[in-house]
Amino acid sequence: MTTTTAPTGSRLAGRTAIVTGSTSGIGAATATLLAAEGAHVVVSGRDAGRGEDLVAAIEGAGGRAVFVAADLAGTYEQLRTFAAEATAALGGRVDVLVNNAGIYPATLTEDLPDADLDAMLAVNVRAPHVLVAAIAPAMAARGSGAIVTVGSWMARVGSPFAAMYTATKAADEQLTRAWAAEYGPRGVRVNTVAPGVTLTPGNEAVRAQLDAMTASTPAGVVVTPDAVARGVLFLASDDAAMVHGVTLDVDGGISATRMG
Repeated sequence: MTTTTAPTGSRLAGRTAIVTGSTSGIGAATATLLAAEGAHVVVSGRDAGRGEDLVAAIEGAGGRAVFVAADLAGTYEQLRTFAAEATAALGGRVDVLVNNAGIYPATLTEDLPDADLDAMLAVNVRAPHVLVAAIAPAMAARGSGAIVTVGSWMARVGSPFAAMYTATKAADEQLTRAWAAEYGPRGVRVNTVAPGVTLTPGNEAVRAQLDAMTASTPAGVVVTPDAVARGVLFLASDDAAMVHGVTLDVDGGISATRMG
């Protein structure tokens, strides 16, 4: 699956952005859209080939992007090195940080391997915390910046599987509220986008299951990465100048309604 978002405007003209986990899916759609709106974007991930392909696509459409490799399950020092390298690649200034990278082992509690549990906590919770700690202070010193974390509709409902994943996304929402209180008074807006059941390259094999899950929602269809990216763009832009500490549900109504 490839993103089809086309250049649309200049809401982020002259700004810079880091999008973690942006070599495919929601992250790729987000990086593409932010670049289409004028931002100079760091595309990041572990797959350099996919990252460079996305950079080439963005630049071919008239945008600006650079790939910086990142393993968000790495050590604290590796995370801080990534933050420094990404900042340097953007000329020393980061205006927007999108904490998109996440992993989702969908198992029963007793079936979750220890290594997967550690990786999920590292990527979904530890990495956003370390990156915000590395990047937000400079935003606050300037008096401007936006941080958007990609959460999940599952953070606020109980489900019979993926307990730890949903807990990490609930933690991300609480971090958003706390960071909004911590950094908001110094000009940094912090918010979350919570996608619903989203079709990405990683779950195309279970498309029928995703369709069944969303058939009874108000939207009636799966969420697309582009739809989530537009939510991120809103929160990253001046259109959301008075939006602090919220979770914006881009989920087709699955978390707020019951149709049957």
